[in-house]
Amino acid sequence: MNGTWLDFEKPIVDLERRIEDLRGFATGEAVEVAEELKRLERKLERLRRDIYSKLTRWQRVKLARHPRRPYTLDYLKVIAPDFLELRGDRRFGDDPAIVGGFAVVDAVPMVLIGHQKGRDTKENIHRNFGMAHPEGYRKALRLMHLGAKLGCPVVTFVDTPGAHPGVGAEERGQSEALARNILEMAHLPVPIVSIVIGEGGSGGALALAVGDVVLMLENSIYSVITPEGCAAILWKDASKAEQAAEALKLTAHDLLELKVIDEVIPEPLGGAHRDPDQMAQKLQEAILRHVRGLLGLPIQELLDRRLEKFLKMGVYLEETGAVPAPTEGG
Repeated sequence: MNGTWLDFEKPIVDLERRIEDLRGFATGEAVEVAEELKRLERKLERLRRDIYSKLTRWQRVKLARHPRRPYTLDYLKVIAPDFLELRGDRRFGDDPAIVGGFAVVDAVPMVLIGHQKGRDTKENIHRNFGMAHPEGYRKALRLMHLGAKLGCPVVTFVDTPGAHPGVGAEERGQSEALARNILEMAHLPVPIVSIVIGEGGSGGALALAVGDVVLMLENSIYSVITPEGCAAILWKDASKAEQAAEALKLTAHDLLELKVIDEVIPEPLGGAHRDPDQMAQKLQEAILRHVRGLLGLPIQELLDRRLEKFLKMGVYLEETGAVPAPTEGG
C-alpha cells in the first residue's frame, strides 16, 4: 500500500501484514509454512475482489484522491519519456498546476497537457493542489493552438478538484479563461482525447475536457462540484459528503451510463497506485487507439462530431403538435 491505506482497506492491510510476518518467520526459522501461506494468499485475493467489487461512490472518491495515485507527470514518464515541457502563458506567468508540452508517442507527435498535484506539502503549495489559475488554462490553450498549427493531436489529463477560486485568479479573469478554453477546444482542428485520471471537478476540469473522446479511469470521478461542496450547499453540512456523492452519480460507470464519457479504462485491482506502470501502459494503449482512429477523419467531420457529442448530452422534452386554440373567454 506504499505506506498509505484507506479505511475500507484495513482488512486487506491486516491480512497483508500477517502474510509478510509469516514469510519473515519462515525465512528466519526455516519452518515449513508453504501451505498456510498459500491459504492466506488465496484468502487475500478473495478479500480484495470482494471489497473492490462493491465500492460505494464515496469510496471511489477516496480512491480518486488517494495520496499515492499517479499524477500526470507520473504517467508521462512511462508514456512519453522524451516529453518536452513548455511553460508560460505569454501574458502573466507560468502556473505549475498545469503542465504541458510535446512528445512523440509510438511515432505519433502529440501535445500532452494535464493538471499536476504535489506529493508533499511543499510541492502541493507549489502546484496549488492541482487547482489552476487562469494563466494555467491560458498556457494550455497556447499549447493547443501550437499543436493545431503543427497538426498534432492533443491529449489532456484531468485531475483537479476545480479551478482556483482565489481573489487573484478572479482578478486575472478566471471565468473568462475557462470559458475561452471550452469555446476554443470545441473548434480546435485536430483530434482531442481527454482522460480523467483522478478528480474531475467543475469548470476547472471541463476546460481541459472538451474532447472528441472523453475517457475515465475506473476509480476516477467527474462532477460539477465536489461532494463536500454539494453537501455544504444542499444541507449546510459538508460532513454529508458521502450522501452527496451518491446523489451526484460521479463515478466512471455512472457517467458512461449517462453517456457523458465514452469509455472506462480498468485499473489494477485496488487502484492505479497499486501498479502505476501497468496503468500507464493501459493509458498509452487507449490514447494511441483513439488518436489513430481520429487522425483519419476529415477536419470538418471531426468538428461536427465533437459539437454533436456535447450538444446531445442531457435529457430534455420538446413539445410537438399544434398549440390548442384558446377557449372562449380564455
